[in-house]
Amino acid sequence: MEISARHERFELARPFVISRGSRTHQDVVVATVKLGDRSAKAECTPYARYGESIESVIKQIEGFSDVLAQQPDLSAKSVQQELVPQLPAGAARNAIDCALWRLNAGTNFPAPLFDIKQQITTAMTVSIDTPSTMAQQASDLCDLGAKLLKVKLDDKLIIERVAAVRSAAPECEIILDANEAWEHEPLTELFTSLNEYNIRMIEQPVPAGKDHLLKGIPHPIPLCADESCHTSDDLAKLVGCYEMVNIKLDKTGGLTEAIKLAQQARTQGLEVMVGCMVGTSLAMEAALPVASQAALVDLDGPVLLKHDRDNGLVYQDGLILT
Repeated sequence: MEISARHERFELARPFVISRGSRTHQDVVVATVKLGDRSAKAECTPYARYGESIESVIKQIEGFSDVLAQQPDLSAKSVQQELVPQLPAGAARNAIDCALWRLNAGTNFPAPLFDIKQQITTAMTVSIDTPSTMAQQASDLCDLGAKLLKVKLDDKLIIERVAAVRSAAPECEIILDANEAWEHEPLTELFTSLNEYNIRMIEQPVPAGKDHLLKGIPHPIPLCADESCHTSDDLAKLVGCYEMVNIKLDKTGGLTEAIKLAQQARTQGLEVMVGCMVGTSLAMEAALPVASQAALVDLDGPVLLKHDRDNGLVYQDGLILT
């Protein structure tokens, strides 16, 4: 078995702005696994917030290739079950794990291995801007049939931005994503004020590692852990702070751990959301097995790109059509 990695860059349809900054393009890493005359590819998005870079992820994948060279007799399934879990959770392991899922599935993935819904409602993202511009983004997305909006926020003009989006999208379900930016906000008052706008969920209001700030804080709107939840090992510390977890394959280190995390989260009474880093349909497709069973889905990465891959997923009227 051979594994290789390469860097690819995709231009965004418009600048993408969250609380940590903005960008105009997305860099991804594509891993290719070859076994005999068969091969399969998978994509990951290195994330600087988690100490990753294109270079470090490629180095990890190439290092795993060196490990494989010393294990010539292992099957693809054995590699996935015995060697991949030894890698740290993150983008590199995600690309390797998902490429092996595809290799083991043969020509079709994720079917027939998983029962995939034919239509999956996905959030469409409103990035940070002035309230009026965010309202226009929301209106444009509604015109395209969006049913669920994910509104990015920082610690400025929170209510004004949410009010503007809600006014522009009165019929849409709305979730808010603070990306850890509300540590110094008066949370009780803020949560109460936001409840007026019929918000489905608020994602990661405080920094990872400071989740205890949420304990005992009244919140009529459910809270979702994102940066604070990578793998199933993180669940214990989230109890009493959140009602939902956002599962991303680039955090879990692949589909294998994502499935485990979803199952264990539900046993602890937590709802499951499936999210993504910005990427192409190659990455989104790998998350569909978990997304098909999730309460909320945010897999609009390809919609944010100027051009997706050829033969990518079909996005229509706020839905992923599989």
